[in-house]
Amino acid sequence: MKPAILIVDDEEGIRSSLSQTLKIEGYRVLTTASGAEGVRMAAERDVGLVFLDIRMPEMDGLTALEKIKNARPGLEVVIMSGHGTIDDAVRATRLGAYDFLEKPLSSDRVLMMAKNAISMRELREENERIRRELASRYKLVGQSPQMLALASEIDRAAPTNGRVLITGENGTGKELIARAIHEGSKRRAGPFVKLNCAAIPSELIESELFGHMKGSFTGALNDKPGQFERADGGTLFLDEIGDMSLAAQAKVLRVIEEGEVIRVGGTKSVRVDVRLITATNKDLRELIEKGEFREDLYFRLKVIPLRAPPLRERQGDIRVLCEHYMDFYCDEYGRTRKTFSEAALRTLNSYQWPGNVRELRNAMERLAIMAEGDVITEADAARVIEPGGPDNAPVSAGTGSLAGQLEAAEREIILAALRRNEWHVTNTARELGLERSHLYKKMKKLGIDR
Repeated sequence: MKPAILIVDDEEGIRSSLSQTLKIEGYRVLTTASGAEGVRMAAERDVGLVFLDIRMPEMDGLTALEKIKNARPGLEVVIMSGHGTIDDAVRATRLGAYDFLEKPLSSDRVLMMAKNAISMRELREENERIRRELASRYKLVGQSPQMLALASEIDRAAPTNGRVLITGENGTGKELIARAIHEGSKRRAGPFVKLNCAAIPSELIESELFGHMKGSFTGALNDKPGQFERADGGTLFLDEIGDMSLAAQAKVLRVIEEGEVIRVGGTKSVRVDVRLITATNKDLRELIEKGEFREDLYFRLKVIPLRAPPLRERQGDIRVLCEHYMDFYCDEYGRTRKTFSEAALRTLNSYQWPGNVRELRNAMERLAIMAEGDVITEADAARVIEPGGPDNAPVSAGTGSLAGQLEAAEREIILAALRRNEWHVTNTARELGLERSHLYKKMKKLGIDR
């Protein structure tokens, strides 16, 4: 159903003709001749757009506009005037008006204005919904001393443009930290672009980072901007920076120093304004000693060092993490909210969670889907952590279909290879004799989440 449109104009003829035009197109229409009444209706009624006359007795349109925007900042208002001035249009724009229409009104222009204004509002609301969903999905959860200290460091670092290096084991939430920094920064309205350096073959990493020109290499069929250009005005998060080739490291250092990128095969520099956040599960000092990481780049990246603590160091957060992800996945899959028995929580709390928060999150997703009752029991909890956690659960001979047992065995083999290769997908695919794209498809099918 199309949203209601409110018309505020002291001329009955304008209200009547405008109402008729909008109703023919299926809009619900509310009208009033009073600016004060229009403010009240805009605040209290389900209105998607306001057409507001600028010249009215008692309360003029600009005053009404200001009050409407104070009450409902997201509501679009179109100002109408039969004898408006440039000054009026400028003031209306500064007060937040969507646009300015001159009388006599054109039906086509009115309808186009209504369609565009309502689309703009719906797009903004959808963006806000997605932002809320992302905030829930990527929320940093925990009240342990380690997490409170980390949250304090994030709060201090976020408003600046300082480069951040996040270290920590796999699954500790390094991306969540990066997103929290972005959301707390002045760049939060800009893009947050993520690139996993370990997932990109070394021969393609420069193209991904800096872009390429058409014909610069086999398969470069079009010009393509790189991730630095995509992140312009926002944040670029380079995960697993320790897996980046030395050649690419040199070019990243140049971007940091000069604020410019040159696409592969190109000659023209492109200015970029990007905040750089990097993360690694490796010891970069050790890589420097081996000649595999540039020391000058290391110090440029480590302006603000942050460490993501493993879950075994903050076991006091396990209960709240379990409850948070259980609520999230029950909502995600439309399931009845599930709670935990105290025995289940004791079982979950006693486990070391070698896969950290990622392993715990996957376990909660499994329980949200597979647990039969509304209360997670001790037996339910034991099934997802024994022996060695959900990613290491053995295949029980004689149980389940042959296809299911083969799939479970394949999952174990791939997980073991990924761990041996520190989750470097290209190296894992090479070890298993698979194409990298084929391995990605198998990981998705088997529910293996990096």
